Amino acid sequence: MLSFSFSNSQAELRNIFYKSIFLTLAIASLLSNPKEAQAMNCPESLSFQFLRLQDETPQDLCQYKGKVILVVNTASYCGFTSQYEGLEKIYAQYKDQGFVVLGFPSNDFGKQEPGSNKEIADFCYNTYGVKFPMFAKSSVSGKDANPLFKLLIEKSGTKPRWNFYKYLIDREGNVVDSFSSITSPTSKKVTSKIEALIKK
Repeated sequence: MLSFSFSNSQAELRNIFYKSIFLTLAIASLLSNPKEAQAMNCPESLSFQFLRLQDETPQDLCQYKGKVILVVNTASYCGFTSQYEGLEKIYAQYKDQGFVVLGFPSNDFGKQEPGSNKEIADFCYNTYGVKFPMFAKSSVSGKDANPLFKLLIEKSGTKPRWNFYKYLIDREGNVVDSFSSITSPTSKKVTSKIEALIKK
């Protein structure tokens, strides 16, 4: 019967060898499963999936990791609906610098978003030329609020009071500011904060 004995140094080398194999296999597994790798370092504020407004295809918010993000709850028949124009303007202005607007239609306030997802998508594009990412209609307030807005409310300490309430998230995924419905997205109050975060 064969037997092997290892010196302390040989045993240490053997342990290092096995650990390196394990690490190599773990890295290979992550590379072959990019979604799993991405989820490992995705900020809490982006660890959600939502359906895309246009075709209801699932979208992982982790794809916006590292960007400055303005999250807005929207409605098609509101006195603030014209803010779509301003939102699209700042999206076009700053998107190449790592900025994105994320729109979340909601019927929570005044029942001013009664349409289907397709109807909302057609309205946004045909009326305001909206190209920034939009997601399927959902609730953004109360116990039925979608999980992103629940987190935004918790982290900011403020909740949407009407349509076109805005939350600003920095590149690290921290909720750093919020703006009321009456604050225009193109106002200096908003754009100066966006510009400061972009430069960080």
